[in-house]
Amino acid sequence: MLYTSTRGNYGPLPAAGAIKLGIAPDGGLFVPTDRVMLSVEDIQAMTHMSYQQRAANILGPYLADFTPNEIKRSVDNAYDAGSFDHPDVAPLVDLDAGLSVLELWHGPTCAFKDMALQILPHLLVKSMEKTDEDAGILILVATSGDTGKAALEGFKDVPRTAIMVFYPEKGVSQVQKMQMVTQEGGNVGVYAVRGNFDDTQSGVKAIFGDADMQHAAAERGYKFSSANSINWGRLVPQIVYYFSAYADLLARKRVQPGEAVNFVVPTGNFGNILAGFYAKQMGLPVHRLVCAANENNVLTDFIATGTYDRNRDFKRTISPSMDILISSNLERLLYELTGHDAARVRQWMADLMAKGRYTVDDETREQVQSLFWSEYADDTATMSSIKDTHRRYGYVVDTHTAVGLYVYHRYRQSTGDERPTVVLSTASPFKFNASVARALLGEEQTSGRDEFELLQMLSDFSGLPVPPGLSGLSRRPVRHTTVVDREQMPQAVLNFVAQNQQRRN
Repeated sequence: MLYTSTRGNYGPLPAAGAIKLGIAPDGGLFVPTDRVMLSVEDIQAMTHMSYQQRAANILGPYLADFTPNEIKRSVDNAYDAGSFDHPDVAPLVDLDAGLSVLELWHGPTCAFKDMALQILPHLLVKSMEKTDEDAGILILVATSGDTGKAALEGFKDVPRTAIMVFYPEKGVSQVQKMQMVTQEGGNVGVYAVRGNFDDTQSGVKAIFGDADMQHAAAERGYKFSSANSINWGRLVPQIVYYFSAYADLLARKRVQPGEAVNFVVPTGNFGNILAGFYAKQMGLPVHRLVCAANENNVLTDFIATGTYDRNRDFKRTISPSMDILISSNLERLLYELTGHDAARVRQWMADLMAKGRYTVDDETREQVQSLFWSEYADDTATMSSIKDTHRRYGYVVDTHTAVGLYVYHRYRQSTGDERPTVVLSTASPFKFNASVARALLGEEQTSGRDEFELLQMLSDFSGLPVPPGLSGLSRRPVRHTTVVDREQMPQAVLNFVAQNQQRRN
């Protein structure tokens, strides 16, 4: 299995090379040159496997230059009891006869990003060995809240790496911010950016594409790589949990072998739901991938019209990890649906850069609509969904999962489709406790309380323990206080590299 760029001007190269680079030098994203296919029997065989065994099964064909033992060690080290607080790693919870929730937040940072970012450091270090890389690797991350902490936790003190996280100064929750600014580790840096997530993400992508920056970093002994879902090594582990959820449905006889199901995915950068697309390509029986958006509903409009238009007001919502107007991973989908037509993809991405919008051809639009369905929830609907989910099922969800459940019910009402459905739960309710507590306890009880007081109130109300990763967070010392403008990000990177060069020496 080899990888090539969606822009058509780099590759092919093995998995280790693609993972090490993160983003292709021509600005594109790496995609596999061939398809991996699994039979109904292959999927049935997973019913008796642990999550770790399922992961090794799925990752093996994509990581063809890794030995089975290297993959097994990476998987076992990533998904162990020290990192994940549930023996199933990604447990499936049944809410009613046709609806299940896939809990992806049992890792150290209480968000689904742990599912990939606990294994990516193992894959990256092994990739460096395989490519005889002498330089250190600097991981550059733009985060809307969850990726940052998960990446910091995954890469802290990993040999021959350093990690630098940028987040929008006023675009993350209090808990998310405290998780990042209290991060320990000799090789980590955390920087707030004055602006929104798209400003932050665009700044990081510009650094990746700046040859002078790459040269300056190389002189200091570092090469750039990414832990965002633009890195294939971040995306491919996410395919695993789609198969794992289906295997659990089979094991519980909630579906028959080969029976198609729907997946509802709260998404902003399109990486989480794109993993579901690759799972479907591999043979997983998926009827429809339902894209659940918040008021930054650029993806909902794209799926409905074929026009991607980021020229709209940016909304700060109570589901901040989805507050995104530039969905980077959509580029991979377009490349796949056009039969790997890099010229068309390059033009659409150029239009997005120059005009803030592009429109795909009718055939591509029809393909998108045959695979995906989308709706969005505003903050009022999200709060109602949290309350309604608890009333119906006695189940507590965070704001992003609440968006997914709201859109699930809209999908059922709009289409009449009653197929078994799995909603991906992307964060612990405790991570966004201010909104969850307000929805469940009411304004009067929660008014004037900070997020750390509300953690305990939500625990008392729900009977659920505060996750270890959040307990005592307010008492940890703040270690990272730097705030920069977008234009100052390159200099911040060079300063950070210089500091880490001294540390390595």
